Amino acid sequence: MIFQLLRVATRSRSVPTLLLLASSGATAQTPECPNPDAIVGEMVGALAHVRYLADDALEGRDVGTPGAWCASAYVAARFEGLGLTPAGDDGTYFQAFPVRRGTRLDGSNEMEVSGDAFTLGEEWTPLGFSATSELTASLAYGGPGLSRPGTDDDAFAHADISGKVVVVEWGDPDAPHGGSMREDPHFKATVAAGRGAAGIVVILPEGMEIPDISAESRNALAIPAVVVGHARADGLREAAKGGAAITLLTSVAPAFAEARNVVALLPGSDPARSGEWLIVGAHFDHLGYGGDGSLAPDSREVHNGADDNASGTAGLLEIARMTAEAPRAARPVLFIAFTGEEHGLWGSAHFVQNPTVDLEGSVAMLNLDMVGRMVDDGVTVFGMGTAEEWNDVVEGANAALDAPMKLSFSPDGYGPSDHSSFYGAGIPVLHFFTNTHADYHRPTDDWQLIDGGGIERIARLAAGITQELGGTSDQVALSLTRVTQAPPAHGGGSSSEASSGSGYGPYLGTSPDMTPRDFGLRLTGVREGSPAEKAGLRAGDVVVEFAGREVTDIYAYTYALRESKAGDEVVIVVERDGERVSVTAVLGERR
Repeated sequence: MIFQLLRVATRSRSVPTLLLLASSGATAQTPECPNPDAIVGEMVGALAHVRYLADDALEGRDVGTPGAWCASAYVAARFEGLGLTPAGDDGTYFQAFPVRRGTRLDGSNEMEVSGDAFTLGEEWTPLGFSATSELTASLAYGGPGLSRPGTDDDAFAHADISGKVVVVEWGDPDAPHGGSMREDPHFKATVAAGRGAAGIVVILPEGMEIPDISAESRNALAIPAVVVGHARADGLREAAKGGAAITLLTSVAPAFAEARNVVALLPGSDPARSGEWLIVGAHFDHLGYGGDGSLAPDSREVHNGADDNASGTAGLLEIARMTAEAPRAARPVLFIAFTGEEHGLWGSAHFVQNPTVDLEGSVAMLNLDMVGRMVDDGVTVFGMGTAEEWNDVVEGANAALDAPMKLSFSPDGYGPSDHSSFYGAGIPVLHFFTNTHADYHRPTDDWQLIDGGGIERIARLAAGITQELGGTSDQVALSLTRVTQAPPAHGGGSSSEASSGSGYGPYLGTSPDMTPRDFGLRLTGVREGSPAEKAGLRAGDVVVEFAGREVTDIYAYTYALRESKAGDEVVIVVERDGERVSVTAVLGERR
């Protein structure tokens, strides 16, 4: 389950080259996967699946790594063993797509100030989101590189940096202990580009090493962005204050890897209902060796993600087994194991936008994420407000179990897991969840703490719901009445908006698509009654400008939103059906 969709500070995560299945200009190689029998032994059922997926040998299953590849191969083999039909690309179980796995230096990178050359890798480096460019320009000194209204030092807000390379200090003086979005060099570079700067140089503080850019996955900005080590700080500040000339040559390139969803089909018995898909899904990726998203951010131990989400994947496999062994339903059931969820629902968003089947007639999507730590028989079911019939269906399926569980219901169909992608596409959803715990997004989330019997109970509940919706020769398949949701009573934004910071600030009511794209930010959903809906924004719109600021990606969108305030009237420009459309929204307040 996603913990944090946006980084608010730069924490470089090392991504060894050997972990990339493919990079720009390289050929993908098939990794040698550990033998499941050697790991699982005599274990069976849901816990056996968790035991394999959460083993150290899979290195935390981060998207695009050999561990994730092996996890997808394991799931596909289980689907094949159940006799399910491949429903991925080209008659396989896999739906492959490229993902950004970092950045590499590419070609020549040179920096000179007043003819004095800086040593690449020792004294300076381009940042991973730097533009590739060559320029000569005057330097300007910008202090912390932040506007600070109401302070004695707000000179940067009025400084003339247009056409110049601005030199700024690392960090945020108003947040000396870190954690500020504004301290991120990406934020400072975005602001500088918006003000017409030709480039930006960030001076690192004493004790901070020249960073490794290999883990950087954000898109290139419009200007070169580099960092310089503390040893050169004093001379560079003086040169910038004096307007000295800088010659800067930067060349960086993205590194890519292959990611794979796993898709399998259990055909229905009624050909007339062949397009009425019941979809059951769970994500199998996790955080690898930690870093972004980890709640132990300084740890580089393997984060095995036994509960998040080997447990959900195990539940998915058990539901597939139970459904395959039951009398064949009239409707077809599509089973999907997603990758890239932890990075922002990449796998599910890719599938919804590039489905391997026609999703038009889809009936419902059931999602399992973190279902391995049940306490006192308690399970929370999200999405109950997305169809009028869910209460009767879910309560009926629970009552039919030998040991019914204590269900808590939440209406929201949007949330920090893969069901959100499908609800944004107009499909009713359910999401099963047994709550967070002290090991969530930490290296201690290991298989020994998982309740395999609890996973199987939840799987029986979800399988019962699937069978109820599927219909049989003796039972008419149930139709669901989709509900378009209003925003919650507390006024909170979507999970993606809320991820950009605290629970306070301006509220628009959009659900951004977190999958990377070349330019702009696609919206997967707009909440009923929200400022976004009132302004005329729609699911599928691609935001390219917000309040006069160019929106290149999710980061630029978040910066622009956070720099606004509740009550502001903002013009938002979107691309819709090949045209640019402007709407005006009055921002609400998130509480």
